[in-house]
Formats: sequence, C-alpha cells, structure tokens
Amino acid sequence: MSDAVEAYRLLVADVYEVAGLSRRTSENLARPLGQTTARWHVMSVLSGGPHTVPATARRLGLAAQSVQRVVNDLLASGHLEAVGNPDHAQSPLMRLTDLGRDTVDELFARSAEARAEVLGRAGVTADELLAARAVLRKLIGALRE
Repeated sequence: MSDAVEAYRLLVADVYEVAGLSRRTSENLARPLGQTTARWHVMSVLSGGPHTVPATARRLGLAAQSVQRVVNDLLASGHLEAVGNPDHAQSPLMRLTDLGRDTVDELFARSAEARAEVLGRAGVTADELLAARAVLRKLIGALRE
C-alpha cells in the first residue's frame, strides 16, 4: 500500500471521528433551543440561501429521504417555508423564515464560543484549518467525478 493511500485512509477515519464528536457537541448546544443536530445542519445549509431538498441532501452527504423528514419538521415548526422553484416546478426551494434565521443565528453564536474554546485547546490556527479544508475540497471534487 502506498504512503498516500494509507494517509488517505487515516484522514478519512479522523474525519469520521471529528464529525461524530462535533455532532455530540452540537446536540448539547442545540438541545436548549429545542433543536437537534439534524435540524441545525439543514438550517445551516439553508442559511446560505434557498435550496431544494435534494441539493441540501447532497451538501450534507445524506439521502434526500432523510433530509425530507427533517425539512417536514422544520416546515411544521415554522422554521422553513417552501417557495417556487423557477428551474423545477416539482421541487420547491426551501427557505429559512425569520424564526428559522433567528434560531440558526443563535445556534451559530452558541457554537462560536464553544468552537473557539476547542480551537484554543487544540492550538489550531485559521490558516491550518483553511489548508485542511483545501485538501478536503480537492478530495471531494475527485470523489464526485
């Protein structure tokens, strides 16, 4: 096995581990606001602008059916609204409502403090994180081809 293949395997294992630990931390931050990590993740994607359920699912690396269930909950709770999609009449765009925007902004604020503490303990800089992200984005691009 080449060194690069072994390094890739180890990186992917670490990404899964950090994602799991981050999800647990996120659950603890979201719970007091009556939210879940799944709801937060969907609202986070939509905080960048309206997306269809399939586009949101792709961004999260999840099945559209599981994201649709979360979207249905967020629609029912008034955090999201469905708006017309000029590109595909059968697949509406999901958009944050004012309640959804306020909720995700509060979640981001709670998260920022917790993440800053973790980054300080880890001694990780913004430049290091951006370099790691650049590598991950290259791998994502190659895997999508």
